Amino acid sequence: MRKRIQNKAKNEQGKNKIDDLKQKLSGIFEKVGALTRLQRMLICLVVFVSIGGAYYYFIFMPKHGELKTVQKEYASQLKTLSTFKKRAAEISKYEKMMAQAQEAFNLAMKALPDKRELPALLTGISKAGSDAGLAFHLFQPIKEINKEFYKEIPVSIKVEGRYHQITDFFYQITRLNRIVNINDVDVKSKKDGQILEMSCKAVTYMFVEKATSDKKKKSKRKKK
Repeated sequence: MRKRIQNKAKNEQGKNKIDDLKQKLSGIFEKVGALTRLQRMLICLVVFVSIGGAYYYFIFMPKHGELKTVQKEYASQLKTLSTFKKRAAEISKYEKMMAQAQEAFNLAMKALPDKRELPALLTGISKAGSDAGLAFHLFQPIKEINKEFYKEIPVSIKVEGRYHQITDFFYQITRLNRIVNINDVDVKSKKDGQILEMSCKAVTYMFVEKATSDKKKKSKRKKK
């Protein structure tokens, strides 16, 4: 019973509040209805501006600030991406250059004899002259010349033969599978110009590894 009475009291209070609100709204509408058309339009305009201002200040402005921040970050990320793309393109270009340089280096290394091949190469130079029909008066390896990464190994040569034999000798030198340069060529004629005497210097090259050259420098320092 008490609960029913309490519920009825609450319902009556709610109805009373609704009635009071209706009376207040009807009073407001009556007052608005008593206003002129211009006054009602001004009130609508003020209400619209107030709502628009509240929306702009409390909703649009924060979102607009976030949008600007996101746009700045996006532009920064695009710039960073463009920089990385340029660097990646440069890296691939340098990698190609390194590969080409390595390939050229490998080819050069194949053309340079090592210590084990050097006697065979000198024998090949001598054989080229003999096969061409030249008579050797001198075939003497001379002191090696040390360079930064390689050694020059010169050989003094003095031969005698006809012109076509000398040219054949030069041709066979070019066909060797190792680099051999002919320098300081001096040709003199003998026996009415039919026989030629030629002296020259055949130079081959040997690659010197950096580790071995460093060991030599250290051993020299220890001796001092």
